[in-house]
Amino acid sequence: MTSNTRNMFDLTGKVALVSGAAQGMGRAMAMALAEAGANLLLVDRNEIGVAETASSIREFGRRAEVAVADVSKPAQIRELFQKLDREFGRIDFLGNVAGDAVLGSPEDITLEEVEQTWRNLVLGRFCACQEAGKRMLKARRGSIVNIGSLASITALGRGHIAYSMAMGAVVQMTRELSTEWASRGVRVNAILPAQVMNPGLEKRIADAPTLRDKFLSGIPAGRFGEPADIQGLAVLLASDSASWITGALIPMDGGNLAMNAGGSRRA
Repeated sequence: MTSNTRNMFDLTGKVALVSGAAQGMGRAMAMALAEAGANLLLVDRNEIGVAETASSIREFGRRAEVAVADVSKPAQIRELFQKLDREFGRIDFLGNVAGDAVLGSPEDITLEEVEQTWRNLVLGRFCACQEAGKRMLKARRGSIVNIGSLASITALGRGHIAYSMAMGAVVQMTRELSTEWASRGVRVNAILPAQVMNPGLEKRIADAPTLRDKFLSGIPAGRFGEPADIQGLAVLLASDSASWITGALIPMDGGNLAMNAGGSRRA
């Protein structure tokens, strides 16, 4: 790799805010951004976990500040950005990763559970985009990545109604924001993972072991995703090398979306 190529992905001096940074894709994203040179404000409900991520980032010689917050609560999100202003005075990249969903069949799930899922995945993401966007628009530069899901553009069944509706909103929010802000220097993209191994997925498979083979039968790559699979995409989208990429919905799925429902992969 030439020095010019390396410089394309250099994030030295940039400031990133990543939610869900205590574990999984949020932690992996934060670590990759730090290794590429960024300083970070790390956000999670898990105080111990996010502090451990910060400690690991500081080993790279980067600055890492920590904030404990619930992304379903707009007041707490606004406080995060006030802390960001005090600590860093700028933001170059927002990684909207945190947020979980309530599963339940369409006929049984309560409206309160649907609303909580929406607050976790849609309202929180939009509030963070709005706060980051205001600052980025003033600077006429910045990149936002929303973590969506293949469930935003395909159906999973098995009680994912609230999750899929919310992720569909995240996708359309990404498209609208990219359209509104692209001419003013702010890029907004979404990464759409398939099944990425995390504690929640491990528990679901433990509770229903047949799910493992069901999931893998639809992934031509023959394996589940790992949190580290997001790292290259995150650095690319945070960097100036992606300056003409906005409004993109990028599957991260081992080929899941490409495969026909009647298709099969070679063992």
